Amino acid sequence: MHTGQHYDYGMSRIFFDEMGIPEPGINLEVGSGSHGWQTGQMLVRLEEIMQQQQPDCVLVYGDTNSTLAGALAACKLRLPIAHVEAGLRSFNRDMPEEHNRVLTDHCSDLLFCPTQTAVNNLAHEGLTRSVHLVGDTMFDAVLQFAEIARRRSVILDDLGLKPKNYLLATLHRPYNTDIPENLCAILKAFADIDETIIFPVHPRTREKIAGLEGSSGIEGAEGGLKMISPVGYLDMLMLEQHARLILTDSGGMQKEAFFFGVPCITLRPETEWVETLADGWNELVGADPDRILQAALKRNLPEGSPPALFGDGRAADNIVSQLTREL
Repeated sequence: MHTGQHYDYGMSRIFFDEMGIPEPGINLEVGSGSHGWQTGQMLVRLEEIMQQQQPDCVLVYGDTNSTLAGALAACKLRLPIAHVEAGLRSFNRDMPEEHNRVLTDHCSDLLFCPTQTAVNNLAHEGLTRSVHLVGDTMFDAVLQFAEIARRRSVILDDLGLKPKNYLLATLHRPYNTDIPENLCAILKAFADIDETIIFPVHPRTREKIAGLEGSSGIEGAEGGLKMISPVGYLDMLMLEQHARLILTDSGGMQKEAFFFGVPCITLRPETEWVETLADGWNELVGADPDRILQAALKRNLPEGSPPALFGDGRAADNIVSQLTREL
C-alpha cells in the first residue's frame, strides 16, 4: 500500500520508475496536509483496507506519518506489526518523526533494527522481545543501485560538475525551513562557503525560500549556490558519491554519505544516526552559520572508508527470513 504522503513526481513516482518497483496494489492518494489531518486520513483508509484484506502481518518502515498510521490501524485491529528501522532515537521530542518512531516501536510485535545502537535504545525502553539486529535496508539499496547510477546517470555532465569539485546540499525539516531566521542563516552560510553548492530544493523548502525573497537578504545567497529541482534516486546517488562534502538535515543522506565515505555536515543539533559521527565522518552544526562555515572549510576531513556499522548488505534477506520464522 502506498499512502500517497509523497505525491510530487520528483519525490515519489520517479523512484518507482528508476528502481523498477511494481505498482502498489493500493494507493490511498492522501496527499499533503497538517500532521493530524494527514495521519487521520491514512488511519481511516488503512483500517478499512486492513479489515478487508486481513493480512498475516502489517510491515511498516521508518518514521513518517504513514509509518505511524499503519502501526495504529493494525494495533487497533489486533494485527501483528513489524517495524523496519526500529530503535532509532534522536531524543528530540520537537521532531514529529521522533514521536512517530517511538509510538510505532511500542505498538510493534517484531522490531527490525539496523544497528546495535538501535537495539540498545529499545532495551533502555524495556523492549527486548522479538528485537532483531538485521542491518540497514538503505545500505542494501545503495550497494544495488550505486553501480546502476554510475552507468545510467548523466547528472554530472548535465550540471558541468567534476568529481570532488562541488558540495551537495539538501534542506527540508521544519526546524530549518519553518523558522525564517534558521533558513536565512543556512542560506547565508551556503553563500559564504564560496564553492559550487548543488542544492536540489524540496518543493516545500522552495515555497519557504520564495516567501523570504526581498525582505530577508536572500538575494545574497547566490554565487556558487545552484538551486535545482529535486532529482531522482540514481542522480542523487551519483551526486552524493562524487561530492567533496554533503550538507543536509536528512537522516537518509547522512547515512548515504557515510556509505560512500563522503564527509557530512548535518544541519541539525542532533541525529538519530549517531553511528555516522564515528571518526568525524559526520558533524552536527545546527543552523549556526559560523559553525556551518567552519565545518565546511575544514582541511582535516576524514579519508578512506568509514567503519562497517550498517550490516553486510543483506538486511532485506534477514527480515524476510525472520518474518517467515516468526509467522
